[in-house]
Amino acid sequence: MRPADLNRLTVQVAADRYVELIRAKMLTGALSTATAEVYARDVATFVRLAGEDRVLDDLTGEDVDAILLAFARKPDGRRAEPVAGGVQSASSQARFRRSLSALFKHAVLTGWVQINPMALATVTAKERGGLRPQRRALTREQAQGLIGAARDLSGGDSGGDRGGEGAGVPAEPAGSASAGAAVRERGRRRDQRTELRDALIVLLLSTMGPRVSELVRANVEDFYTNDGVRYWRIFGKGGKTRDVPLPGDVAQVLEAYLERGRGEAVKEGADKALLLSWRGGRLARGDVQAVIDRVQRQVDPDRRRSVTPHGLRHTTATHLLADAVDMDAVRRVLGHSDLATLGRYRDELPGELEVAMRAHPLLRKPSGGR
Repeated sequence: MRPADLNRLTVQVAADRYVELIRAKMLTGALSTATAEVYARDVATFVRLAGEDRVLDDLTGEDVDAILLAFARKPDGRRAEPVAGGVQSASSQARFRRSLSALFKHAVLTGWVQINPMALATVTAKERGGLRPQRRALTREQAQGLIGAARDLSGGDSGGDRGGEGAGVPAEPAGSASAGAAVRERGRRRDQRTELRDALIVLLLSTMGPRVSELVRANVEDFYTNDGVRYWRIFGKGGKTRDVPLPGDVAQVLEAYLERGRGEAVKEGADKALLLSWRGGRLARGDVQAVIDRVQRQVDPDRRRSVTPHGLRHTTATHLLADAVDMDAVRRVLGHSDLATLGRYRDELPGELEVAMRAHPLLRKPSGGR
């Protein structure tokens, strides 16, 4: 017998109410705009595949399986060519499944369904074939090359208002591509110089691993000093905040950027923003990749590898863990809710197994010479 309080909503009505909840969470800061848009898009797809007039509580595990399979075969408009063995990528299938799980979890709590059909579904997304190389952690040499290039940019601009030829531009051989870029950089007006900003972006991403949305959303007031240590109050997912201390070198670049690199021409509405475009507006998240690529061009080709902001987040986690930093401390730096999530950010590093076996704890000589 059905519970008296069960609300037999159609798929469309339930979806509309759920999307309203998502929008409310976005407005209150509990969900980022990008996450809310993804949930809303997946819910709309679910409505089309399930049938808008069906009663949500009538959907079974078999129905959910059929919906998941239909989504897997659905053409991905972002791809020019279909993925081998299926149209949707494994990551897209896993994301869609997470969106449905969140919807039905809410449906159970609100009395829209008696039993969560996701618990009875048998179709799972195929295993991911690994992250794209650009989204994986840099090796120590690659990361140090990128950080070194960022330091060169920040150090080259340490002469304050001198603004003379070569200021903020690392020395390059005459006739090289970088030398041509340097000439173009020297020709810019002072308020168009972005070396300190670019250096700060790369250093924050490489050493602290924020999400790119957290980086571009940062305001000047989010950085404060306590007992001589600079902290960044990061506003993360779900309205959660975390206060993370800046490494000393990064704090110095931040100070230099705030003093003379942020620029004077700030557009209305962007006066609080930490990172500004050369036109004075808040830097867009899509511009961060271009900044990384620009700094990468200053790295020696033997130590250079393309990397995304997410790849630098992996770089932070991987090298902190490889250096035996406490796992919970790394989790707090990255803003993960649990250690299980952190495990997915730990990438393999070349030679780490060899190092581990050379220092095997069972083969160490006992202390005291026995």
